[in-house]
Amino acid sequence: MISNRMTVVTPANDVPGPKQGRWTYKDYVALADDGVRYEIVDGVLFMTPSPSGAHQDAVLEIASHLRSYVKFSGIGLVRVAPFDVELAQNVVVQPDILVVLNEHRDRIAESRIVGAPDLVVEVTSPGTATYDRHTKYDAYARAGVPEYWIADPAAHTVEVLALDVNTYHSLGVFRGQIVLPSQVLPGFAVHVEEFFA
Repeated sequence: MISNRMTVVTPANDVPGPKQGRWTYKDYVALADDGVRYEIVDGVLFMTPSPSGAHQDAVLEIASHLRSYVKFSGIGLVRVAPFDVELAQNVVVQPDILVVLNEHRDRIAESRIVGAPDLVVEVTSPGTATYDRHTKYDAYARAGVPEYWIADPAAHTVEVLALDVNTYHSLGVFRGQIVLPSQVLPGFAVHVEEFFA
């Protein structure tokens, strides 16, 4: 059995299945439920560490604010991990939080999102920062996710990344009483400090 005490994202080289680089969604759903959180990026199976309390607190706060805004505006759907997003046949991730707007509801299946959500939020930690800022960043950009937020519960900040011709550009790193300049949710007027209360 694989230990759940990982502290960093790790390639799952010892998990029975296809050779690394050849994993697909079909292989992913055939994995035994061993309590480990897996993701596939470019056909490579990764194991991700269990989230900390600070991570979960931030996920719940951000998701709560997003869900209230999205639900009461009637503009889409908010989901939290663990929920699969199949960005490509060989890219399956579980963003901490995702938003799919009504015009893309056809991407929502019972067991997963098929295609790019309109917004993904990753709450980073020391063990996931490189994965979130490089591996997932590249996967989200290639898949056409229009907006990507990286929340840092230790620094109480959120960086907003907007997609421009398959590359993200940062709209800034925000904290305190600033309202995020979201292009996907332009009316979302929550102060960043409320995400880390």
